[in-house]
Amino acid sequence: MSDQQVPGYDLGDDSIPEAPIDEAEFDRLKQSVMFTEEDEEYLQEAGELLEPQIDEILDVWYGFVGDHDFLLEYFADAETGEPIDEYLERVRERFGQWIKDTCDTPYDEAWLDYQFEIGRRHHRTGKNETDDVDSVEIIHQRYLIAFIYPITATIRDFLETGDHDRETVENMYHAWFKSVTLQVTIWTYPYAGDDW
Repeated sequence: MSDQQVPGYDLGDDSIPEAPIDEAEFDRLKQSVMFTEEDEEYLQEAGELLEPQIDEILDVWYGFVGDHDFLLEYFADAETGEPIDEYLERVRERFGQWIKDTCDTPYDEAWLDYQFEIGRRHHRTGKNETDDVDSVEIIHQRYLIAFIYPITATIRDFLETGDHDRETVENMYHAWFKSVTLQVTIWTYPYAGDDW
């Protein structure tokens, strides 16, 4: 479960609104990405490898964002266009906790509710509120979807640092891929509205 010391990371908090889909629809979404209880088990195994490497993983991801001005602008001051260092640092802390919770949190109602909250925080309905910053008002949906690949492809090297056999590494990798796809699908809800 989440570490409540991470500012703005509120998984399981009573303040998080209920997700607007029911358990049956959530189950259908999991089936759509072929996500199973076995994947949750592989993610827990992956978490044991990834947690000690979180800073290195975030260095890779932040390096990727920093190398692309059009991605970095989502963390920049709306008027000056300059990156907001404190904002980037707070998001980094939450991103680290997100890695942990992707691997070692039950995919239950609290988890689902928080995925909708994460989506809202990327959308103009909630962006900038958590950190009280004056940045751009939205992270465009196309980049949420496109980011599935880099945060999936780059995780394999970190999964290969243990002594797991090739099949286990592959299963952990695909469990991660399915989870990221599932989460980003849920994050897009505010962009599509009730007809999603």
